[in-house]
Amino acid sequence: MIVVRVEDKHTATKGIAMKVSVGQFAPTGSVTENLETIQGLVAKAKAEGAELVLFPEEAMLAVSKISGPLTAAVEGGWSTFVQQLSFIAAENGVAIVAGGYEQSGEDRPYNTLVVLDAEGTIRGTYRKIHLYDAFSYQESKSIKAGDVDQVPIFEFGGLKVGVLTCYDLRFPEVARRLVNEGAELLLVPAAWFKGEHKIEHWETLLRARAIENTVWVAAAGTSSAHTIGHSAILDPMGVPIEYLGDDAEAVVTTDVSRRRIDEVREFLPVLVNRRL
Repeated sequence: MIVVRVEDKHTATKGIAMKVSVGQFAPTGSVTENLETIQGLVAKAKAEGAELVLFPEEAMLAVSKISGPLTAAVEGGWSTFVQQLSFIAAENGVAIVAGGYEQSGEDRPYNTLVVLDAEGTIRGTYRKIHLYDAFSYQESKSIKAGDVDQVPIFEFGGLKVGVLTCYDLRFPEVARRLVNEGAELLLVPAAWFKGEHKIEHWETLLRARAIENTVWVAAAGTSSAHTIGHSAILDPMGVPIEYLGDDAEAVVTTDVSRRRIDEVREFLPVLVNRRL
């Protein structure tokens, strides 16, 4: 994917805007170790002026790295993860969105995103609704799906932000529902498995969700032996403004502005032109 460094006319010198970062790393099976990595990446993002940092789907822990039952790892891990994320957000004055595993009251936990503001307050959660039962993998064997009626929209920096997780990206109606509710920036944390054509699928789907909805898309992927990394921030034309490859640990940051959305929608009014 070619990265384009957008000039000032495409970033906000006026109007509503927010600096957004995506943090990419390879989670381990230790919640404590992963939180230490997150803390370091948040500090780097803050140094770049970030107001919101997105981390990957398995930021709390990588299921493939734990020993013993997942439910046991989740039982104490989720509350620790959320509490420490809250401290990190408040300490740095930066909003954080990150993925983990939350108790469901059953033997299968939820795959959950937690959304915290710059004061460390929990603004909400999103439980992944499309479980990855594809390419010979069955996430639903160990994970419980969330409620399909969730429409996770949050406001940060004057912008409406929608969240979806990994496999949700393959279902355009998820992103469109968020945009129908006013989302201007879509956050996509993922642990996108490696495989034939998988990077091409990831890049194509990120671009498609941005282009068909004329919104910003920020995606954070885990970078490991089994997952691709390739985090990115794309503008409403589907142009990747910032982009990572398979970097083991990195952050990229850019300005996300309503001005750019307005510019694109002026000459590409696809949402207005809909006849469905």
